[in-house]
Amino acid sequence: MLDTILFDLDGTLLPLDMDEFMRIYFGEMGRTFHDIIEADKLVSYVWAGTKAMISSLEKKTNEQVFMDTFGKLINSDISVYIDRFDRFYDEGFLKVRESVESSPLVKDAVDVLKSKGYSLVIATNPLFPNKAILYRINWAGLKPEDFIYVSCYEKNCYCKPNLEFYTEVLESIGKRPEQCLMVGNDVQEDMIASMLGIKTYLITNHLINRSNQPIVCDYQGTYEDFYKFVCELPRLG
Repeated sequence: MLDTILFDLDGTLLPLDMDEFMRIYFGEMGRTFHDIIEADKLVSYVWAGTKAMISSLEKKTNEQVFMDTFGKLINSDISVYIDRFDRFYDEGFLKVRESVESSPLVKDAVDVLKSKGYSLVIATNPLFPNKAILYRINWAGLKPEDFIYVSCYEKNCYCKPNLEFYTEVLESIGKRPEQCLMVGNDVQEDMIASMLGIKTYLITNHLINRSNQPIVCDYQGTYEDFYKFVCELPRLG
């Protein structure tokens, strides 16, 4: 029986302009690191670390994979950069809030699900540190304590679209695929959860379909449609 809802974050619980998000994100990061590395090199190395996390199937946290890759590229004391990343996520990162919106319907849907007894999970792609994800949960008008689990790069060893990510989440929360619904806006990264037997709901407001592939999901609709959907779900217990 369905009793757990897995949510993507960016473009799902948190509406945003991804191009603007990335512009501000790398612009502020460049300012934070301006005295120790050129901006273009920094961006290149961060993308290299990100690609390493996405492709890794090792039992190493994404943070370890990222820092291992980044450290080899800078060829200098990684601790200096780790301290600078911490500062960035406490300061410059906060400015990316300018690229996000909030949807009352998202908060209302979460409130309905909580009132009906469903377990809620943040199953965002764990490419960011926990603090950056908690900020974005708050920007969506939600609270971290609304969720029984929040993915992040310090904790998770796999990334979307690898099925290992979803397996890892299920194992962490002690749920079977048939108990879960994955809600997301990305055809490739979120709807792939169906291959494990997880039901899927595609949010279409900020739809991402990189390869323009046929859409296969159990349900799809706008924020308004999703709110109506959760209102019709049975109350648990």
